[in-house]
Amino acid sequence: MEQMFCFQCQETAGNKGCTIKGVCGKEPQTAKLMDMLIYATRGLAVVNSKLREKNLASKKAEHLILDAMFSTITNANFDDEAIKSRIAKVFHLKDELIATAKEKGISLPEMDEVWFKVEEHDYLSFNDKVGVLSENNEDIRSLKQLIIYGIKGLAAYVEHANNLKYEDESIYQVIEEALCAVGSKNLSAEELTAMVLKVGSAGVSGMALLDKANTSTYGNPEITKVNIGVRTNPGILISGHDLKDLEELLEQTQGTGVDIYTHGEMLPANSYPFFKKYPNFVGNYGGSWWHQREEFSTFNGPILFTTNCIVPPKADANYNGKIFTTGSAGLTGATHIAPREEGKQKDFSKIIAMAKTCAAPQAIEEGELVAGFAHNQVLQLADKVIDAVKQGAIKKFVVMAGCDGRHKARSYYTEFAQALPNDTVILTAGCAKYRYNKLPLGDIGGIPRVLDAGQCNDSYSLVVIALALKEAFGLDDVNKLPIVYNIAWYEQKAVIVLLALLSLGVKNIHLGPTLPAFLSPNVVNVLVENFGIGGISTVEEDMQKWIA
Repeated sequence: MEQMFCFQCQETAGNKGCTIKGVCGKEPQTAKLMDMLIYATRGLAVVNSKLREKNLASKKAEHLILDAMFSTITNANFDDEAIKSRIAKVFHLKDELIATAKEKGISLPEMDEVWFKVEEHDYLSFNDKVGVLSENNEDIRSLKQLIIYGIKGLAAYVEHANNLKYEDESIYQVIEEALCAVGSKNLSAEELTAMVLKVGSAGVSGMALLDKANTSTYGNPEITKVNIGVRTNPGILISGHDLKDLEELLEQTQGTGVDIYTHGEMLPANSYPFFKKYPNFVGNYGGSWWHQREEFSTFNGPILFTTNCIVPPKADANYNGKIFTTGSAGLTGATHIAPREEGKQKDFSKIIAMAKTCAAPQAIEEGELVAGFAHNQVLQLADKVIDAVKQGAIKKFVVMAGCDGRHKARSYYTEFAQALPNDTVILTAGCAKYRYNKLPLGDIGGIPRVLDAGQCNDSYSLVVIALALKEAFGLDDVNKLPIVYNIAWYEQKAVIVLLALLSLGVKNIHLGPTLPAFLSPNVVNVLVENFGIGGISTVEEDMQKWIA
């Protein structure tokens, strides 16, 4: 008998679905609680969308919907009590908004009984009504889950922008509309497909919003040599995506003798001008998220997770007790740092105090990485890049953005990068870059052959670059550019990037190492026929088909 069902990430068991325990480390009861949280959040979205029609949408509901969806992203939150707390908050706020609607004479659509009242002890008993498999039609289920996973990724990006006081009301409206569509029993596959693309379009807006938030606050990323060695001071390792958390941690560690290192997706922060003023901002330690068990054990100091990418540590891990979480992240046994109060910073005093008692990090590598090739920086090099294309020095651009992961099959991406001819340039963003960003691939006339735009949300930069090249060459279609899309995916932030690209009309995207398990055969056929979506094969075959 299945104890759970989850197939939202690339590493799901057998590329079909995790039914006993999540490959990510998620326990069955956690998966079921997340199902309930998503279901409850859909109910909240239904009510708030009706209030929105009368210009009465609740800002608190908008933010709670983001947090709820974000906290269910793969590797984000493993804390059952934290998930239960969110469920209770969602139900409570929904009840408040229903009362408001009644006071204002606003009629609400017919809602499921579960949305109205569920006692805490019943959270796990409703899973057959609220889980993924509660939708029997495979194609409808596939499209609805594609919408949900896109919203999860979008929620992550919008929440980071919110933390920097940037918002876009139209994005909230699409999120609510999409969650209402997921709850509808009357929409056709064609209507749900249209909603998938609408979520993708909101994804473009969300990534643009976050790009504006980050660059307006911290400056445009610039070409930067990032140290990957260590110093002799004790340190704090910060992982995830939230730059506001990094800013406040750097501010509070000034003069304490504690150094700050980035890990995984936080690496691109080293390229923002704002952060370079902090003398205790050392550089990057280690590689992508799935190496953390080995790398955290040699770091010696405490680790701060600002978002997802948590791998639950083994019981005998020497860094147990040194993990801190904040925001939508959570882990049973970790110390959770509370949200910032209005006008104040988060309080990082506990993690700083612990760091002072720890030994300095153990060196695991030396040298530098070059990063900072976001759209503003690359467009400053546009004339040089365009000239290299016209002269034949650059024959193709290969977008190798996305995620890294544990599967041995992902060695494909390292081998693919190594096999690329010397007249190709890799455009990358996300932790997929760790498969090739330390390879000695050289440059083309001073243009590095790996242009790292940043985090997964910085895939927006790659879109801006592609559109600028289209204009520069006088083309009427971005698909006429000499660009190949070979994208590795793992979780839901990659899903919204994919949907964003599809909404912009980008075609012939290759996904790997496997196609998503949540796509039914019929939905895959639609994506193939309309967008040219495909998988990968061997390096030799793909090199011949796409590059030769």
